Amino acid sequence: MSELTLSPMFGWVISPVLAVAIVTLAVAGMVHAWRQRPDTDATALGWTRRLLIALVLAVMLLTPSTVVRTQSRAVNATDVFIAVDVTGSMAVKDAHYGGGAITRLEAAGKVVNDVTARYPDASFAAIGFGTSATLDVPITPDARAIDNWARTLQAEPTSTSSGSNLDKAVDVLLPTMKTVRQQHPDDTIIVVYISDGEQNTNQTRRTFSSLRAYADTGISVGVGSTAGGNIPRIGDDGKVIAGQYVKDPSTGSPDVSKLDEKNLKAIADEMSGSYVHVDANRVIGEQDAAEASKDYRMTQTHKSRTHTVPVVWPFAAALCALLVWEALDWMAKSRRLL
Repeated sequence: MSELTLSPMFGWVISPVLAVAIVTLAVAGMVHAWRQRPDTDATALGWTRRLLIALVLAVMLLTPSTVVRTQSRAVNATDVFIAVDVTGSMAVKDAHYGGGAITRLEAAGKVVNDVTARYPDASFAAIGFGTSATLDVPITPDARAIDNWARTLQAEPTSTSSGSNLDKAVDVLLPTMKTVRQQHPDDTIIVVYISDGEQNTNQTRRTFSSLRAYADTGISVGVGSTAGGNIPRIGDDGKVIAGQYVKDPSTGSPDVSKLDEKNLKAIADEMSGSYVHVDANRVIGEQDAAEASKDYRMTQTHKSRTHTVPVVWPFAAALCALLVWEALDWMAKSRRLL
């Protein structure tokens, strides 16, 4: 059942002040006319009518509204699939995103935030990949859920890591995108792939060209530097162990991880997309956003939302009737004076 509330058209400061001022002036005019009788042609009925006009105007300024609760919303027919590398090398602190040095994973989180901002009203899915890939956030129009996910990204523990395999994201991307394409065949599907580009397993990387069956375009985003940095050890709780680094088995020295732009450019080409390396001078901007769909569709959300619907038409109708009555009364008095 709808609830009634007030939603002042000029805000909770200006509208009440105007409403009180209008009613006060009407009452003052009525009192003044009463004191001037019988030297005035104003009647009690006439001033009652004017007071009603003032009251109706005051009510309209306060804007009576109904509160409507709904779980449906209009979403843009654009689906953005965001895949973020969470292997141990993403904890290296050699990345930049329009500022000072941060970890690659922190830079990835900032990329995600800018991507969601570039596609208002779109739907998003979030995928983390390392030793395996997981659909962390299923497709949703709730951009805040994706931003919250990005803020809590952690590199996988060193004890469970088995090296970087860039194509792990395909295991989740392909079936998830297929499902969305089947449900919404006219949607625009965009893939955002964020990684340092390192592939250090003995397996040959699978191609990303299979994604073109469902994706319209994609962007590969590189984080980190070609100079590289030492890979910190990650505890089982996902936290960096201070002062400890992953060792290179062949030398016994701390292993160095470097951004591999060649791999990331190849992945971008395979998706028929583009490659961007974010750094101190380069962030994700409008120039990187693929064209979103111009269509919208209704969808159901798990979270109930409320919005207010102004109900002013009955008062507008009453105001029109009172003003017509006032005009007719004025015309009748004018004829008598001629």
